[in-house]
Amino acid sequence: MKVSVDRDLCTGCELCVETCPDIFKMDGDVAVAYDNNDPVPEDMEDCATEASEGCPVEAIPLEE
Repeated sequence: MKVSVDRDLCTGCELCVETCPDIFKMDGDVAVAYDNNDPVPEDMEDCATEASEGCPVEAIPLEE
């Protein structure tokens, strides 16, 4: 799976960073995925999915 953050939708609440710090980080006022061009490691897919589902503005699309 691949994950990214829509910077236009992100409100910077940091929920994804708290949920899955190995995948997400803050870049100024918005979150970004560390390696949004690389697949999420299999052992981190659950936390990436949880971060996506928990995003209050649905700014984290998942790609299979």
